[in-house]
Parts: sequence; structure tokens; C-alpha cells
Amino acid sequence: MKEEQLESLTDKELLAEEKALKSFSILNAFLIGFLVGIIIVSIYFEAYTLGLLIPLFLIYKFTNDPKNKRRKAVDDLLKKRQLKNN
Repeated sequence: MKEEQLESLTDKELLAEEKALKSFSILNAFLIGFLVGIIIVSIYFEAYTLGLLIPLFLIYKFTNDPKNKRRKAVDDLLKKRQLKNN
């Protein structure tokens, strides 16, 4: 959804969108933490080839996901409409 489409959502729809994106963010954070753990274990066992490259690539993909930008836009819109205190 583009910024203009987010602006046209009602308050209830916007809160539902934030809830869905929040669950995505929690899963994303868990996966990134798991991959960081794999990197640490790879360094400990001195497996510097695929044990480091694949998790680093996946962390890059998870952090540059378009849903992360969308979540930030939804959070900004919620603050703008004063539906969220944080």
C-alpha cells in the first residue's frame, strides 16, 4: 500500500493493519536473532564459509523488507491521528 492509500484507511482499519504488521515484526525479529545465533556458533566453530554468508544475506533481506517501511508509515500515521501514544 502506498502512503496515499494508508491515508484513506479508517481508524479501525489502520489499527488492524498495525496489529498485522506488529506480528510480522515480532517474527522478523525472532528470525534475525536466530540467524545471529547461527553466526555466533559459526564463529565459535571457525566455520567461516556458508555459516556466515547465508545468515548475513538473510539478515540483509529481512531488514530491507518493504513491510518494515510500511510499518514505519503506519506508525507515523497513527501518531499523526493521535491513536497511538508512543
